[in-house]
Amino acid sequence: MDRPLLEQYLVWVKRLLAGDLGQSLWTNRPAAQDIAARFPVTVTLSLLSILISLLVALPVGILAALRQDTAGDYTARSFAIGALSIPNFWLATLIVVLPSFYFNWAPPIGNFVALGQDPLGSLAQFVLPAICLGITQAGVILRMTRGMMLEVLRQDYVRTAWAKGLGSRVVVLRHALRNAMIPIVTVIGGQMPFYVGGSIVMEHIFGLPGLGSFVLEAISRRDYPVIQAVNLFVALLVILSNLLVDVSYGALDPRVRQHE
Repeated sequence: MDRPLLEQYLVWVKRLLAGDLGQSLWTNRPAAQDIAARFPVTVTLSLLSILISLLVALPVGILAALRQDTAGDYTARSFAIGALSIPNFWLATLIVVLPSFYFNWAPPIGNFVALGQDPLGSLAQFVLPAICLGITQAGVILRMTRGMMLEVLRQDYVRTAWAKGLGSRVVVLRHALRNAMIPIVTVIGGQMPFYVGGSIVMEHIFGLPGLGSFVLEAISRRDYPVIQAVNLFVALLVILSNLLVDVSYGALDPRVRQHE
């Protein structure tokens, strides 16, 4: 601390490049060690949330596009608007409070079981927070899926596929959906910060020992090295997710590879 700020910064960058994220002021352990211990919980919650978002948004968005301006389409659009409008912490609070109030049942909170000890019991603890986070983020993906499918279904090659007598599944999945996937995948990659940020709230409400609860504890203790290390780690995850999205373009559309 007695060195000039520029020298302190250069020393910090040098240690960062060597994998040294600093040391916790509270536990006196390396921040990287604590992050490695908490990261599996957060990544499990995020992946389950993404899976739930896709399982809800893709089929509903496709059906809404195929049944444009019908009751099903209006229902899907209303669901998307509702999902975008409902805060995930409010939905999580309802899921925790209402069953305990009306049915005398409460989700397992505070007694976390590691995945290696009891895989089924551990995954059961992620179901409710993953549903809360996945449903609230599914609205964006649903609206993009519906919009892109409507645009692609009007293209000449899709009309030609229908005219050739191809089955509905082949036309929709192989010809229409595949050509509509690039903007959808872009939206999914852009939602990664929201999944990570939402996991902070979900972990706090449902008592999951992940990076979200870890950084909240660090904020309350003013453990600045840990806060800085977690922010850097999350930023790296977002960058890597965007890189994976860019790489997936070539797999979804071979014309991208030919253009490159």
